[in-house]
Amino acid sequence: MQSFRSFDALKADIGREIGLSSWIDVDQAMIDSFAEATGDRQFIHVDPVRAAQTPFGGTVAHGFLTLSLLPRMAADALPVVEGRAISINYGFDKVRFVAPVRSGARVRARFVLRDIGERGPREVLARYGVTVEIEDEAKPALAAEWLTLAILA
Repeated sequence: MQSFRSFDALKADIGREIGLSSWIDVDQAMIDSFAEATGDRQFIHVDPVRAAQTPFGGTVAHGFLTLSLLPRMAADALPVVEGRAISINYGFDKVRFVAPVRSGARVRARFVLRDIGERGPREVLARYGVTVEIEDEAKPALAAEWLTLAILA
């Protein structure tokens, strides 16, 4: 369940971790569905026999699949600016795919509020440092700087 925070309260949390999502299972069915939706059917994603012969030892999720889970993770973990009518994905300043997510792994996101400010009347722009962790792995799946725009009512 999302919590609601005032703009001033969120500004006080700049530089702090403000959200940790629940774990999400990344199974072969999810990977196959993403491959079908995007047309990216590279064998390392969809052919367990061939992928087992690679350094990955099996199929791995697309980097963009991991990235595409961020809205779900954010909805689970991040507070909402009070008075928000709508949120918009404003983009990324940096995305790095650090380690592969193997089929059957679980991932979650850790969010640090890097900055938040008024972009215009009734607009609040937030910048998050986000790390997607892989359960029981030392390296994260990805690290990114993500921007979201809240339009206030």
